[in-house]
Amino acid sequence: MIARIGKNPWRLLLAINAAIIVGVLIHKIRLPPYVPYIHLLVDYHFGFIKRALIGAIVALFTAKVPVWLVFALGGVTWLVTLGLYAKLFQKTFGFTAGTLPLFVFTAGSPFFLKNFMHTLGHFDIYGCALAIVLLLMPARSLLFVATAALFSIILVLIHHIHLLMYVPTIITIVVIRHYLTYGSSRSNIAFGAVALLIVSALFFAAQFLGTMPILEADFVAHLKTRMADPSRTDLLQFAYIWYQPLAKEVADTWGRLPHNILGVPVFALLIWLHTPLWRFFASLIGALASELHRRLVVAALTGISLAYLVMFAMVFDYSRWISNWAVCMFLILHAVKMLPAKRETLPIPSEDRTTNIFGLILTLIPRVGIIRPF
Repeated sequence: MIARIGKNPWRLLLAINAAIIVGVLIHKIRLPPYVPYIHLLVDYHFGFIKRALIGAIVALFTAKVPVWLVFALGGVTWLVTLGLYAKLFQKTFGFTAGTLPLFVFTAGSPFFLKNFMHTLGHFDIYGCALAIVLLLMPARSLLFVATAALFSIILVLIHHIHLLMYVPTIITIVVIRHYLTYGSSRSNIAFGAVALLIVSALFFAAQFLGTMPILEADFVAHLKTRMADPSRTDLLQFAYIWYQPLAKEVADTWGRLPHNILGVPVFALLIWLHTPLWRFFASLIGALASELHRRLVVAALTGISLAYLVMFAMVFDYSRWISNWAVCMFLILHAVKMLPAKRETLPIPSEDRTTNIFGLILTLIPRVGIIRPF
């Protein structure tokens, strides 16, 4: 098989990725959607609470929520994200024989679309999709900054952990595409600062004021009224997360740490397998025309990574966090490519044996997982 791949590797690897995604989907729809389903049931019936925006939107269209809606809504969101990323890649790099390895290492990474298929129905993908929209839309005016603020507000209302997961990436995209590209003035800096304060205040409101104001038994009773099949009480077993304080979440995470930390070498290996991509990314940064731009990009990547370290200390879904961190790196790569460069960056080599082997291994890995690797 390796000999066959050596003749025409990258088109074949894309086809293999597509087949694996179909397999992951078939496997996923056979599993009970515990966490995604309950998020479609929770709304603002009892006032402002955290993690309720998606359920509130669903409530506008249907009083009873069928289980299949998890897969329908998640599937449409996944397809939209795929389409958006394909358009972004076309805009940034173009689809040629020379850019196919880059597309395989990003779109075909087990961190990205394949893992989003495995976590179908979870909220992570919304942050990715909205960040891609910001990479595609014009960025000259303050409307761009306002749109980014609106997207951040939506994400925090979907789940407040987005403040650490995708909001730092959105901020980086705004800085690169608006402030570094079109310049900074007192007015647009003040506008951005106010927007950031609003998003941060909303996060603290959701985190500390967004707990459910009624007894859990009454909450569960309300959720049953929204279920198309109220007998599926097994799908309500995660209702406690609307009552769990931050201290309890942190305590649970650290209690699981000795076991979950065993997955870190696997994550490190998966990151290492992306070495051709990271080298290309480093070359893009090194080729930037401005030293200030290079320093700010490195600082932004450090800040995004630190936000994910905080998430690792707070919530134990490690496979999801490391996967979304990698996706944020992929998206920032596109943003960096949009900055002025002093020289052209050579693409990932398409005939290098090591690159081919790494691309094959990443292609064959179906997903990273939710908590522990695989």
